[in-house]
Amino acid sequence: MVNESTRLSARDWARAALKAIANGGLAAVAVEPLARTLGVTKGSFYAHYRNRDELITAALEEWARSHGDEGLAEFAAITDPAQRLRELLTVVVQAVQPLAPSVHLSLLGDRNDPRVRDAVGQVNRARLDLLTRTYRELGLPPDRAQSRARVAYAAILGLLHLAQTDPDAPHSAVLADEATAIFLPT
Repeated sequence: MVNESTRLSARDWARAALKAIANGGLAAVAVEPLARTLGVTKGSFYAHYRNRDELITAALEEWARSHGDEGLAEFAAITDPAQRLRELLTVVVQAVQPLAPSVHLSLLGDRNDPRVRDAVGQVNRARLDLLTRTYRELGLPPDRAQSRARVAYAAILGLLHLAQTDPDAPHSAVLADEATAIFLPT
């Protein structure tokens, strides 16, 4: 159990909910199991949230913030578009771990929930906007830049899916090199 003097924040609960979502979608978010995982009582939960729905909303907002514009700020600040794309692809591909759960892919099972639709839409827009901007800066015309961004992003999501289902997936360094070779215009 967490020391009585140690208090969990609302953000701690939201992050724990995100781990549950990654492993089983929104249905996996339940107060009692999360409290057990965090080593606290349900009372800790109610100090921050009135109900499960508030926790889910907070978790989705946390995910959208950390994986959308805010999470991409470090990459957006890279002035050389080729370097930006290389670093972005390398970081994304290296983060893909075989059989590791993904919040993004797990949320697709709950895509009819308006909160999920909004959070996934926000993350998708931020990622596609950065990729499109990068391809524009690399000299592609607007329509080709947007198309290339969509294909690159689809490939990234596909790699996440394969990592969850294929224990024999190639090493991430090999994938990063291949992704860079494929998606960096010559």
